[in-house]
Amino acid sequence: MESTVFSLRVDGELLERLRGHAARRGMSVQDYVVRTLIREDFDERFKTAVDETEKFYGERDAPRAHIRPSAGIA
Repeated sequence: MESTVFSLRVDGELLERLRGHAARRGMSVQDYVVRTLIREDFDERFKTAVDETEKFYGERDAPRAHIRPSAGIA
């Protein structure tokens, strides 16, 4: 996979929180942010797939439990 530089400006307080989250997971801030973005992208694509499936099968108004696809993804 090709990589590209992505520059992001954040304030000091947010950077410290990101450092804390990353440190608890034994990760660099860069790895933590990338992993978070990947997880959010997956969640969005999963939700879209569920919505499209429900629309296709006509179950849009059926009651369903709240789905959190990222639950359990470490």
